[in-house]
Amino acid sequence: MRLSLSLIFFASALPFPASGQSSPAPAKADVVQYHAAIDNVKYVFGVAPPVAHLKPGNILEATSLDCFGNALQKPGDTMALVKGDNPLTGPFYIDGAEPGDTLAIRILDLQVDGKQGVGTFSPGFGAVNSTHYTPVLETKPLPERIWFYPIDKEKNTTTFQALDSDFQVSFPLHPFLGCIGVAPANGEARSSIVPAEFGGNMDAPEVSAGNTLYLPVNVSGALFYFGDGHAAMGDGEVAGSAVEVPMRARFQFELVKGKHAGWPRFENEKEIMAAGVYRPVDDAVRIAVTELIHWIHADYGLSELDAYELLSKVARIHLTEMVDPNYVVVASVEKQYLPPKKH
Repeated sequence: MRLSLSLIFFASALPFPASGQSSPAPAKADVVQYHAAIDNVKYVFGVAPPVAHLKPGNILEATSLDCFGNALQKPGDTMALVKGDNPLTGPFYIDGAEPGDTLAIRILDLQVDGKQGVGTFSPGFGAVNSTHYTPVLETKPLPERIWFYPIDKEKNTTTFQALDSDFQVSFPLHPFLGCIGVAPANGEARSSIVPAEFGGNMDAPEVSAGNTLYLPVNVSGALFYFGDGHAAMGDGEVAGSAVEVPMRARFQFELVKGKHAGWPRFENEKEIMAAGVYRPVDDAVRIAVTELIHWIHADYGLSELDAYELLSKVARIHLTEMVDPNYVVVASVEKQYLPPKKH
């Protein structure tokens, strides 16, 4: 993926440079390496002492633990072993990043860092469980259950084995990060299970190699975090977990100075994508579609009403998750349906 280092700006609230498909990063780029361990992870997105500094153009090669802190390894293990949800690697301080800028994160590579993944559900968690906010009468909480998923890297598959029968089925891997974000605005610290304007626990398959993610810079240095690696996940993450795995990640960072992202955006050479993060889900859809309309108007020159009409015919919308405190929807459009980008 090529990210224009000229970072051409247009007269809009949020113009971004074009990016393409994954390609090796420049050979001369400085590389910062970092290894996550259970004693150096964080459980909130917020202001904290950075674990490393990077300059724009630098490459970060780092690892993350799975969402259970790598605590669940074999049948008989229980959730009582888990110290916290979604341990985060970071934060990483991006030199020169200031509030009002946008951080562009090129996702160069993501690799499952192990031979198996884990899937679970537990009381009060999941799309069809009762909760404090969606109470129902006379319904017993679902029991805690844990599944283990062998990873076959040669075949690029993982395998579901039913616990209550001998059924099994394999399906393709699609490695991505469930958690990726920066420190929130206004001095807030947000739990690692929360998605919002700063990114966070979006559980979006778009956080995968070959895409660029744009996030708002809310504090000096941006303070970038990531974690919650997924080997594969269905839309909505309906039972509350993906195929949860540790991850080896490779990123490159750039800054869009003086332009602020309102919500997370993604781009590759074929399409542009905008995330809407809120509850109820219809408001998440409105945010995602409105962001895409603004982006098309600013960078591709269509009026907002023409962009709105066009999206009604060619846009794609999918629910990435509906089990966190906010729901996440991603709206996308292929660039082949858009005018040439303004210069």
